[in-house]
Amino acid sequence: MSLFGLNALLGRMKYITRWSLMHSSREESLSEHTADTAILAHTLGLIAQEITGTPVRCQVLATAALYHDAPEILTGDLPTPVKYKSPRLKAAYQALEEESIQNMAAMTPPQLTESLLPYLDGSILTEQERVLLKAADRLSALIKCLEECQSGNREFEAARKQQFQALLDMHCPEVEYFMEHMLPCYTLNLDELTRTTG
Repeated sequence: MSLFGLNALLGRMKYITRWSLMHSSREESLSEHTADTAILAHTLGLIAQEITGTPVRCQVLATAALYHDAPEILTGDLPTPVKYKSPRLKAAYQALEEESIQNMAAMTPPQLTESLLPYLDGSILTEQERVLLKAADRLSALIKCLEECQSGNREFEAARKQQFQALLDMHCPEVEYFMEHMLPCYTLNLDELTRTTG
């Protein structure tokens, strides 16, 4: 009997803690971040389809988001300041990610590998979809920073400003729509949220 362990490996995302260099009022797992990013990517895709008229495939975008950080199961969540500290470090980390993706692809039944690999490596995405996935990833980070700052944790203030500016610098109409109409709701409590009718 052959055993194929990719799904079991993906299940271990819940053990990877993000923001390892930061003091958090509440830890965030890679599983949480992945789910948030997939929901945000799907929402940005819907905004693209229905509001800005950008041609994207929402389901493909959301599915790719579920796999976007999968290599971190093998590499760990390397902090962004370390990952991008120098071109040499960035290239080394990219090579490590690519090797991790190939190792994960080898853990699937051969009949599934061709269909799954484009989600693991992101090659299934168009350029517009790739931008929206990156934006969803950043939005997830920004929302985490907002939650930490709102709980009184000043540790995340610089990261909040950095993520906010990085999103603005994308000049992405879908992101701009989300930040104007949806992001402010993340500062509301449950009672305020359930009273919000738009």
